[in-house]
Amino acid sequence: MAEGPGAGALSPALHMDADHHFAPSYRAARRLFLDASGAAGATVQTLAHPLPGAEGEALAMDVARVGGFDLPRLLVISSACHGVEGHCGSGVQHALLGNPGFLQEAQAAGVALLFVHALNPHGFSHSRRVTHEGVDLNRNFIAFEGLDGLHRPANTGYDALAHLLVPPTWPPSEENEAALQAYTQQHGERGFQQAVSGGQYRHPLGLFYGGSGPTWSRLAIERVLRQHGAGVQQLAWIDLHTGLGPSGHGERIFAAPADAQTLARARAWWQADGGVVTALHDGSSSASQISGMLWQAARDSCPRAEYTGIALEYGTVSLAQTLWALRFDHWCAAQPPGTVPADTREAARSAMREAFYTDTPLWKQQIVTQGLAAARLALAGLSQA
Repeated sequence: MAEGPGAGALSPALHMDADHHFAPSYRAARRLFLDASGAAGATVQTLAHPLPGAEGEALAMDVARVGGFDLPRLLVISSACHGVEGHCGSGVQHALLGNPGFLQEAQAAGVALLFVHALNPHGFSHSRRVTHEGVDLNRNFIAFEGLDGLHRPANTGYDALAHLLVPPTWPPSEENEAALQAYTQQHGERGFQQAVSGGQYRHPLGLFYGGSGPTWSRLAIERVLRQHGAGVQQLAWIDLHTGLGPSGHGERIFAAPADAQTLARARAWWQADGGVVTALHDGSSSASQISGMLWQAARDSCPRAEYTGIALEYGTVSLAQTLWALRFDHWCAAQPPGTVPADTREAARSAMREAFYTDTPLWKQQIVTQGLAAARLALAGLSQA
């Protein structure tokens, strides 16, 4: 997508060199992030994950803070809520940490920066969207206490499709695909998307599963927010995602309580450059309406802060290709251990990487350009709060 309103601007050096901000693996991305954090003079905190990565490497949620705890305003920029999407988010974080102009702008605005690298490090390393518990982290923030499986948010559409989305054999049969097409014809493309991706809590091996309790990643980010956001008056959050929309376009999706005042504030901030802030609750976003979203951690962990947030959702490939990759990945994970050939599992991993990370110089330049623009707009908004 050509640069236009809302795309922002980069220095010539960063624009020509966007490729070096991105890494082919979690291990390499983590190294880039930690090196950039050190060079920026950030204070780094590491929350170790209990399992190893795909290469046997240590996994962690790494947190880099630039700015003192006495500052009343905090901007959080997070990556890899959905694991494999971390290739993109980590690249944006590396670019921001390595941009002296942006860091100086934050200092001048009296805003502390909190970079949360790899909310879901296991998914990032293993090229999966879900956590090691098999959970979609962006559906996990519901109140599980006192709710048994029958009283969690219902999704009757997914219930009807569950056996088709993760079929008994791979690739899916012609009958399987015809049944999915029939559902789409009956309910429309948006109805099908809502049923599949809105979140579900009854099929642990299925897509967009919200879990049966808080995940390791949820508990970790809640701890981080309590530590770093407890004393702030204004809290802003940009959570970086991929997989929806036109290739290279960063949709700014409202990610906060759906009240008129907060939505107006978000649109005042992130539409100041001519861009658009869409919302799930009014149907203007390309994304489905979702239960248990990540932003709720900010509201619950920092209840005294005035909160404003967006998810920055970058387009990659078609929705059909993305869904195919997700189904392939979940099918592999649903099989008994040792029964899926190594080359089949690697094919699924490759399909996931291609669906959620476009490894081209042009795409990376677009991603960094728009990421910096959104971060600068957040600084401007916070400075006026």
